[in-house]
Amino acid sequence: MPDQGNAPIDSDLARRLVGSQFPHWAQLPISTVDPGGWDNRTFRLGAKLSIRLPSGPGYAQQVRKEQHWLPLLATGLPLPIPTPVAEGLPAEGYPYPWSIYQWLDGQVASETNVADPTRFATALAGFLNVLHQREPTGGPAPGSHNCFRGASPTVYADETLSALEALGTEVPAEPLRRLWDHAVGAHWDGDPVWFHGDVATANLLVSEGQLSAVIDFGCSGVGDPACDLVIAWTFLHGSARDAFRKSLNEDAATWSRGRGWALWKALISLVAALENNPKAAAGPRRDIQRLLLDFSGET
Repeated sequence: MPDQGNAPIDSDLARRLVGSQFPHWAQLPISTVDPGGWDNRTFRLGAKLSIRLPSGPGYAQQVRKEQHWLPLLATGLPLPIPTPVAEGLPAEGYPYPWSIYQWLDGQVASETNVADPTRFATALAGFLNVLHQREPTGGPAPGSHNCFRGASPTVYADETLSALEALGTEVPAEPLRRLWDHAVGAHWDGDPVWFHGDVATANLLVSEGQLSAVIDFGCSGVGDPACDLVIAWTFLHGSARDAFRKSLNEDAATWSRGRGWALWKALISLVAALENNPKAAAGPRRDIQRLLLDFSGET
């Protein structure tokens, strides 16, 4: 569980923090945001601002990173990203730095609110292409601040193989091992690039059926961009996945490493679901089938 100190992370804490450190915003209403997030809890502050409170020490490392880099990354991107407007300090029994951002309108992406999945996929690929081309000098390398996104998927080899063993006959182990071996054998020899690190539906906003903003850069950094491709199997499928791959400026090896990242996440999620909430197993099972089908088309 995240270590949040002695203070429960709720709207009352958010109100006290704002009131004591930013009294000019103290009269603005504060409301919870659904979904509120796991790494960070998010609250709306008035009509134009949001509050982001890290839920643990690892996530707290992301505050200074986002405060410094997001304004520099934003220029020239084809979609809006969060704009930090203030950085708060630990107080009121809450032990971490925290942030206030400009509010971005939109709903988190879902199959029900994306009007044209192929157009959505193409727009997302276009955003990632530009992000991956931003000047990387001085950017943060993979590390604990972003759960080692941007490193080789081998960083999670032990977890992946342990999950495969634990799942036993729940999954087709041999084809998945071949997929994993292919991914970790697809070495990346390029120069480091900027990546988002957690391209998931919860971090993609949709307005009027179209992709309208990309949020939550807590896992961002400079390294291998393969981790940004996971959504190709967790959300996109069919012609939308084909359009995503065709529009990306990435090679086949990067696509394979992206499958490795997606397999790691699907396997550990399936293990957790079977142990704690079997009804939640449908999602990772679906992702595993998508990964195998995609891999079988190349072998």
